[in-house]
Amino acid sequence: MADPYIGDVSRPAALPSANFLQRSHNQNTAAEQNSTQYLDAIEEEWNKKVDTEVGTLVDNMVELVGLASVRAANSLLSITHSLKLLLLLSDEAQIAHRRDVELKNVEDETKDTKQKVAALLDELLRPPSSSRSDTPAADGT
Repeated sequence: MADPYIGDVSRPAALPSANFLQRSHNQNTAAEQNSTQYLDAIEEEWNKKVDTEVGTLVDNMVELVGLASVRAANSLLSITHSLKLLLLLSDEAQIAHRRDVELKNVEDETKDTKQKVAALLDELLRPPSSSRSDTPAADGT
């Protein structure tokens, strides 16, 4: 009639058993080999690890260089765009100076052309000098 109390606390279970025999077996194998073979095997294992790590480093460096060159290209493109905008938008003083110089040149050319046109018009409208001496005689004076 009295059931033991069961709560919501988990009960500890057995831990997985460790395999100690395998470790001692490896030590026996190492002891059975002579020291030169053992050292050669360890050296080979380390060489494989180093080769793997160096290969990984080389691959990652190649990727980093590729990313750096892409970033450099993007940065250069951004800088050139900014310089173009700077040249277009902030060079108002030089643009105004060029405009004033060009306006002065055009005004000078217009003035010279007007003077030439006036001189040519005067030549066309003015009677020739020989007919001028005839003109008072024609007037009857």
